[in-house]
Amino acid sequence: MRLTRRGWTVVAVASGAVALSWQSGPRALNAVVVPLIVVLLAGLLTVARADRPRVVRQPVTEGFIREERSVEVAIETDGAAAATVRDTVADGLSATTDPHVDTTLHGEETFAYDVQLEARGERRVGPLSITVTDILGLVERRFAYEETTPVLVYPRVRDLSRGPAADVEALASVADRLVNEEFDHLREYRRGDPLRDVHWKTAAKRPEDDLVVTEYTDDDETGAVTVAADCLVDRSDEMASAAASVATYLLERGATVGLATPEGTQPPGSGRAHHRELLQLLAVAGPGELADRTRQNADVLVRTDEAGTTVVVDDRELAFDRLCGPEQAEREKPEGRNRTGNDGHGDHDTNRRPGMTA
Repeated sequence: MRLTRRGWTVVAVASGAVALSWQSGPRALNAVVVPLIVVLLAGLLTVARADRPRVVRQPVTEGFIREERSVEVAIETDGAAAATVRDTVADGLSATTDPHVDTTLHGEETFAYDVQLEARGERRVGPLSITVTDILGLVERRFAYEETTPVLVYPRVRDLSRGPAADVEALASVADRLVNEEFDHLREYRRGDPLRDVHWKTAAKRPEDDLVVTEYTDDDETGAVTVAADCLVDRSDEMASAAASVATYLLERGATVGLATPEGTQPPGSGRAHHRELLQLLAVAGPGELADRTRQNADVLVRTDEAGTTVVVDDRELAFDRLCGPEQAEREKPEGRNRTGNDGHGDHDTNRRPGMTA
C-alpha cells in the first residue's frame, strides 16, 4: 500500500497549511489541514480493508499466425473498489486492443482484450496485476497474479497445389494410395459395388460367370502415410511450416496421415480433430534429428538443413519453395488471414471490445 501522486500532493498541501498556521493562527490549521487529514486517513482505511480480488484466467483458443484471439479474465470482488487492471502480453503476440483498463470492480466482472498471433510456438499472456485505489485516488494497493495463460500458435500452412506439375503429382501420388489397399480376397459382384474394384483379369477368364470384385483388408494402418520431419539447423519454423503444409495437403486429398518429429509422434488419422493434433505437435517442434529407422520408414521426409528445406518422396527430393510456387513461397495459406480461420479453430465474437463486462 502506498500513496499516489495525488496523495503526496495532499500531504504537501497539508504540510504547507501547518507551516502557514504558525503565522495565521490555529483557525487556518482547522480549516485546511483537518479535512485533508480526514480524507487521507479514510483512503488509507478503505484500501487497507480491501480484500484481494479473485482471478480466473480463461483458456485462449489456439490458431494460425495473423489470426486474432480474445483474452478473458474473470475477476470477482466482495465489495466495490476503483481499480486499474493490467495484463502482460509476451513475445510472439501483439495486443490489438489495450490490455489495460481503469474501472470499478463490483461483484463478478470480465476483463477482455484482443491479441494477434505473430509467431509459431507456445506463447503466453500474463501475469496480471490489479491496483485498487480509494474513491479520491489518494492511496493505492497493488495485487499481483503470477498465473499465465498459454496461447498455442500453429506454423504457417502454405498452398502446395501451385508448384510445378511434376512435383505436385509426385506428392499427390502418396495421397492416392488407398487406405485399404492390401488385397484380401475375391468375391462375386453385388449391385452398388464400384466398377473400379472389379477384377477384370479374373472376369475375362470366366466369361460365363458373374463379375468378381476385389476385397481389401480392414486394417486402418494399411496404406497410411507417415510424414517425418527433422531440422539440422536453427530454422525450425521453416521445417514446421513445410511439414504442416505437406500433412495438410495429404489430408485434404483424403489420406490417413501420421507424423514423426524429434519432439514426438502422432499416429495416423484423418479429419479435422486429427489435423489440429498434427498442428499442435508442429507448433512446438524444435531443431533435432530423427533416428535413421524413422526416416527410412517414412513415406514423406521433410528435412531442413543449411541448403534449405526439401520434401523427399520415393527417393525424389523436392524443394519446398518450388512446391509452394513462385507466388506462394512467402505467403501463408488463407487460414491465417481472419479471426476464426477457415479451418474452424476460432470461435470468438468478432464484435468484442476491450474493457470490463458484467
